[in-house]
Amino acid sequence: MNDPSTYDVAIVGYGPVGATAANLLGRSGLDVVVIERDPDIYFRARAISTDEEVVRIWQQVGLADRLNADMQPGAGATFVGADGRPFATLLPTDRGNGHPPQQFIYQPAVDTVLREGVGRFPNVTVLLEHECLRVLQRPDGVELMLADLTDDAFRRIRARYVIAADGGSSALRGQLGIGFGGRTFSQRWIVIDTKVLREWPGHDRLRFHCNPARPAVDCPTPLGHHRWEFPARDDEDEKVLLSDDSLWKVLGAHGVTSDDVEIIGAACYSHHVRFAERWRVGRVFLAGDAAHAMPPWIGQGMCAGVRDVANLCWKLDAVITGSLPETVLDTYQAERLPHVKEVTRRAVKVGKLIVEQNPVRATLRDRAFRAAVRLPHFTTWLRRHRWLPDARYPSGLMAHNGIPATGWLIPQPWVTDDHGHRVRLDDVIGGRWTVLHTGPEQPWQQWRAAGVPIVAVAPPGTSPATGRVVDDDAALTRWMQAKKASVVAVRPDGFVYAAGGQDPLPAPPTGFTATPRVRQEA
Repeated sequence: MNDPSTYDVAIVGYGPVGATAANLLGRSGLDVVVIERDPDIYFRARAISTDEEVVRIWQQVGLADRLNADMQPGAGATFVGADGRPFATLLPTDRGNGHPPQQFIYQPAVDTVLREGVGRFPNVTVLLEHECLRVLQRPDGVELMLADLTDDAFRRIRARYVIAADGGSSALRGQLGIGFGGRTFSQRWIVIDTKVLREWPGHDRLRFHCNPARPAVDCPTPLGHHRWEFPARDDEDEKVLLSDDSLWKVLGAHGVTSDDVEIIGAACYSHHVRFAERWRVGRVFLAGDAAHAMPPWIGQGMCAGVRDVANLCWKLDAVITGSLPETVLDTYQAERLPHVKEVTRRAVKVGKLIVEQNPVRATLRDRAFRAAVRLPHFTTWLRRHRWLPDARYPSGLMAHNGIPATGWLIPQPWVTDDHGHRVRLDDVIGGRWTVLHTGPEQPWQQWRAAGVPIVAVAPPGTSPATGRVVDDDAALTRWMQAKKASVVAVRPDGFVYAAGGQDPLPAPPTGFTATPRVRQEA
C-alpha cells in the first residue's frame, strides 16, 4: 500500500445518487473520489420515473436538457378496476420547477449521462472495481481501506468526509453499526422488463390494474422499453413465475404477445419500508437507499436519494470552504427525514389501494372512487394528499419569522436576464446564496457585507438590467405575494432560508462567511 491520497469527499457507490453527488461536488471544485465495486453500469433498469424537482437538481450541473431528451413525459396514473374500467386518474401537477412534472426514465441511460457528466470534472477521480472494506474515522478526516478487485491489491485513501450511497444493503451502514429499522412486506413481486417491438394502444400510459385476482403495474419506459410488475401469491413458486411460460401468460392477460415485446429480464423482489437510525456518524453520511427504503408505487426511491445529496452536498462544500460552521451538517437528516417519511407513507397508501385482494372490498373501492371523482375538487385533493408532498422543510437551516415563504423550495420560472436572454431562473442564480426581491431595494447590509448577490425581480413588460431579471410570466412574483414575502434569501439548493415583508429580512446564518468560488464548467 502506497501513501494514501487525500480528498475532500469520498463517495461510496456510483448509482444515480452517487453520480449526482459527484457532479454537484465536482462542479463546486472540490477534490472528490468515487468508489464503485462494479466494472460498469448495472444493466437492468430499477428506477422508472422522476419528477420536476429532481430534473431541476440535474439542471444545476448542466445535464437537464440531455437527460430530458431520453425521458418520456408522463400522462398521469390510471387506476383500473377488476372490470377493466378506470375508476380514477391522477394527472401530474406542475409545481413550477421549469421541467415536466412527471417523466419516465430508462435508468441505464440516466446512469450513462450522469457518469459522462462526472467525466467533465478533472477534480473527480472514479475508481471502478474497487470495494471499500473499512472506514476509520480520525479527528481530521476518514481513512478508507480499499480492495482493487482487478488485481487483489489494497490501497488506502483519506477524505475529509464520506457519502455512503452504496444501496439498501449498505456495507458502510453495517460497519458503522447503524440500525435500519422498519418492515419488509411479505408479498413478493415479479418484475418483467421488455423491449418494445411493436407499439399497442395505451403503451405510453401508466396503469395500475387493481384486479384482486392478479394486481399488476403496467409502466411505460422510454427508449423502446416497457415494464410490468405483479405480486406472487403465497402458494406460488417464484421459480415457476419467472419461467417464460408464466411470464408470457401474464403479458397475454394484458393483450401483449411476442409480436409486441421481447422479454429482456425478469426478477423477484420484496418491498421494504426502512429508515436508518442515524444518517450521520462523525464524518460519514448515508444517502439514498443506504438511508431509507420505500415501496415503488409513486416512483420516488431514486428521487428521494437525489434530493438527499442535493441537500447535503452544498452544505459539505460550505463547511469545507469555511463559509459555514461544521454544525450545519447536523441539519441534513433533520431536514430530509420528515419529507422521506411522508413520501414513504404516501407510497404505502397507494400500494394498499392497488393490491386489495378481497373481491368485495375491491368492488366497494371501485364504486366509491367512481362516485367521488364526480365531486368538485376530489381529484385535486387526492393528488395533493396521496401523491408527492410539497417541497418544504418545516425546520432546519432557516430563519423563521412568521412569513410563510420560509422553508419552501422557490419556484423556477422563465426570466429574461440582464443580457436579454430568456432562461430558467436557476441559470441566473442557481447553486449560490441569493437575495431576491420584488419590492423596493433595501440596505440588507449584512447580506451585502457577506458578498451575497442581490437580484431584483421585475414584472413582465419591464426591461432587464444589471442586478435585475424580468419575471416573464409573473409566476415568481405571484408566489412571493401568496407567501407574504417581498424579499427572500435563497440557499444554494433553492430553499428559502429567510423572508421579509412587513418584517425585515433576517440576517445570514451564524458563522456565515462568503467564500467566492470559481466553479467548474458544467
